[in-house]
Amino acid sequence: MAVRKRRGARRASAPVRARKKSTPPRKRKPAAQPERRQSARETLRLRSVEPTFTVSDLDRSVRFYTDVLGFIMGNKVTDNGGIVRGVMLKAGVCQLRLWQDDWAKGRDRQRGVAVRVWCTTAQDIDGLGVRIKAAGGMLTEEPTELPWGGRSLGIDDPDGFHLTVYNPTR
Repeated sequence: MAVRKRRGARRASAPVRARKKSTPPRKRKPAAQPERRQSARETLRLRSVEPTFTVSDLDRSVRFYTDVLGFIMGNKVTDNGGIVRGVMLKAGVCQLRLWQDDWAKGRDRQRGVAVRVWCTTAQDIDGLGVRIKAAGGMLTEEPTELPWGGRSLGIDDPDGFHLTVYNPTR
């Protein structure tokens, strides 16, 4: 004779669960916080800045940024003939784009005039200066203690773009 199981019946081997005690009601979420923006005007909120330097000799500039400063080569941009016209370089989380000049504005134009790129690092500035010099770079500003704290050095790239490398913690 076959035995039918009732729906909802427990198996003998299933553990018996204790009943849950009632939980107190959940607290209500606080009202939405007002925006922190103080100005009625929308402000620009960037996540990064990636400067582009137009250079006179792309190969020379790439060697400077990779061999002397320690950037890592990223993407290359080629024209329809397969000639490299630009590169993306990376150092830490920062990127810099180098672009070969097309000479449309003349071959003798000045570059890097009145522009300084301020680069912040956690690296030892004195050690970085020694490494740059050993790789053939020339510092325009030796490692210096700054009046507001931290230490920096200055270097110009082959086209005259000015870079300051700064460590705020020293």
